Amino acid sequence: MNVSETMPYALLVLADEDDVAIAVRDLEPGPHRTSNGRTLEITEPVALGHKIALRSLAQGEHVVRFGMVIGSATVPVEPGSWVHTHNLASNYIVTFAHRGGEQ
Repeated sequence: MNVSETMPYALLVLADEDDVAIAVRDLEPGPHRTSNGRTLEITEPVALGHKIALRSLAQGEHVVRFGMVIGSATVPVEPGSWVHTHNLASNYIVTFAHRGGEQ
């Protein structure tokens, strides 16, 4: 048995204002406990470390994790859904270019 199997929750909420939680182990659909005491119905299998929507997100709405905007929903996202590149566009801004070893 590993540590994630003995944790009292399956979803880690990093900040109160977050729109997503992080799976602390591989999850199957069904009810799962969050670190802040909620129970959330997961709608699809989700792998360890991936994000799950805590609330409904409208298309174009910013998505917050650890109190920071990490991207925007590209389609409507329902609570309990897996949040990844199929429904989230990153707001990452490249700060440098890498060309043949030069930076």
